[in-house]
Parts: sequence; C-alpha cells; structure tokens
Amino acid sequence: MPIKKVVILGSTGSIGINTLKVVDQYPDKFKVVGLSAYNNIDLLEQQIRKYSPRYVGVNGEKVVALRKKLGSLKIRVLNAQTDLGYMVSLKAVDVVVIGMSGSRALAPFMAAIKEGKTIAPANKEALVIAGDLLMRQAKRHKAQIIPVDSEQSAIFQCLQGQPRKFLKKIYLTASGGVLKDIPQSKFKTLSREDILLHPRWKMGMKITVDSATLMNKGFEVIEALRLFELKTNEIEVVVHPEAIIHSMVGFKDGSIIAQLGITDMRLPIQYAMTYPERWPTHLPDVDFFKLKKLNFEKPNLKKFPSLSLAFHVAKEGGTLPSVLNAADEVAVAAFLDGDIAFTKIYSIIEKIVRSHKIVRQPDLKEILEADRWAREEVGALALKAC
Repeated sequence: MPIKKVVILGSTGSIGINTLKVVDQYPDKFKVVGLSAYNNIDLLEQQIRKYSPRYVGVNGEKVVALRKKLGSLKIRVLNAQTDLGYMVSLKAVDVVVIGMSGSRALAPFMAAIKEGKTIAPANKEALVIAGDLLMRQAKRHKAQIIPVDSEQSAIFQCLQGQPRKFLKKIYLTASGGVLKDIPQSKFKTLSREDILLHPRWKMGMKITVDSATLMNKGFEVIEALRLFELKTNEIEVVVHPEAIIHSMVGFKDGSIIAQLGITDMRLPIQYAMTYPERWPTHLPDVDFFKLKKLNFEKPNLKKFPSLSLAFHVAKEGGTLPSVLNAADEVAVAAFLDGDIAFTKIYSIIEKIVRSHKIVRQPDLKEILEADRWAREEVGALALKAC
C-alpha cells in the first residue's frame, strides 16, 4: 500500500495524540503533512519537530509566537480559525483526522468532503449540527467518512457486508459516566473535579462533562442517525459499564452482531486510517477470563434527562440540533469556568431548546444563525444564574 498522507486537526488533544501513536507504529505507511492545535503551542512545537509536517495551524493569536519558536524551520504556519479548509484540501492529503472539538470543525470537515478525501471524524458537533448536509455532500463528492468514535466505529464495522434492508436496530452502548452510581440528590454537592473523573476514558474536559450528563450519548444518537441514515426508532441506548462491547447491530432475523475491544482509542483510529485493512495494533486483546461477566442496563432518563432531550431534538431535526449543540457548548463552558452549578447545565439547555423556532430543511447559513442565536441566549441565562 502506498504511503498515506495525513492531516490531524486537533493534534495536541487526546485523539490527535493517539493518532500520532498509530503513525509511530507504522512510520513507513503514514506521513504527517499537516497538524493543527488551538493554544497548546509547546506540545505542537514538539510534534512539529518530530513529524516535520509541511503545514501547521494554530489559533490566530498564537501564530506569531509559534513562528518564533520554529525559527528557521521551513513550515507554513496557518491561522487555525480561518485556514484549516485550505490545509485539508491540499492534493497531497489522503486522510483527514478530525480530533478538534466544537462546531468550528464544520468548515474544514466540509472542505475535506468537497475534495473527496477520506475523513476520520472524532468530532461529533459537525455531524450533529449539519449531518444531513455533510452526508449529502459526501455522496456527491465521493468522500469516505469512517468514524473514529468507538461507538460509531463499532456500528460501521458491524454493518460491513450486511445489506441495509435487513437492519432492525442499532444498540448504542454507554459506560454510564462518572455519575452512574451517584444518587441524583447528591449532584449539587459534586465539585468540578468530581465531574471530570471519568471511569473509563481519558478525554477533554468538555466531553467528560457531557459524558457525565449523558448529553454526549445524546449527541452520538444524532450522529449515528446521520452517519447511518437511521430513524429514531431504529436506535436504542444501552448502559454497559465495562465498555468492552462498543456497540451492536440487530438484524430482522434476530441476529445481533457486536464489536468488542479494549478501551483504547488507538483501535478505532487505526481502523479508520487503514480501512478496509486490519493491521496489528500491538495492543492487548480482550481477556474474557478476567471479565467473567458483562452488564447491561437501561439508561435512567429521569436522572439523565439530557438523553431524552437529545432524542426529542433528533426527531424534530431542522435547526434544533444546532441549537442543542451550541447551548451545550456554552453552558458546559460556564460550568467549567465556575460561573454556574453543574445542575444548571440541563435546565439552561432545555429552556433554549424549547424556545427555539425550528427552521425545517435549513441551509448552512440558517444552521449557523441558529448556532449564533443559541449562544447568545445561553450566555444571557448563564449570567442570570451566577
């Protein structure tokens, strides 16, 4: 197989770091041609010196500082807020790994699609707010989207070789998050640090908070609907604390195909980068004899109403997913900054979602306008909640 040339957006985050570990395993198979980060220019500089990409992107305020750090290195430094679309569109690029968070990933995602690239997204937000548009463009430009999130990767793998007309239901698994066994009555007493202690995954702060509220699983429901062209009655969330089964697909004959693996993001990342081939990962296999049993539970929707809200948003569609995503981003940021209590996150988001006038079958401009509106509305509510 010829060398695959890779761009990694969000290279200093957990997805980006794990992607580079995959590159390290196969340095003769992958060549990094582009990296981007937001503010962590110290780690980005280390990555640049190790992998020698031709292009790097960083937050506009950090461009000058990064150029000074790089000295005489002949690398083009781009503004990550405006120029990532240019980076992913380069003819030299084969695979684009999207590890950056937030709706700002939408523009480079769309740019990569229009150039017919292979895209490995770990970013949920772009598919949540504009999934229909992205998937239509992917078909038009023959771009290949291979998800990196462990659950979406599992569904993608279980569907391989299966005629879609036989599909009955997708079972999307959830670990349950840090609050699974904590009574709802104690939520008000939990600190920021308590919420950020995920039992299974080491992730960024925002996604860890979303995991605690199960909003992250709600986003994955919307994401799966878009990626796999599903209806809301064709997907069910199953709490599986061991996180060994990453998701399952049920078929009309009663058969269920599951994808299992250890909890290491290098597995779905490498699969997306090497698809359709499967290369050795040099990671341990699942030890079934140590597992002994696997547990499954229904999600507690009274305790975690964010999941119900996400299903409601998925059914309504239109601009509502954009509003949900934007409201969540701002509310979670307010919690992480200490401006609102953890228990205020959901109430603020729900109020914004319920008050939004939905635009059906929106174009990109209308989606972005809904995003802007929701951010302003949440900001005002967060200030009142202080």
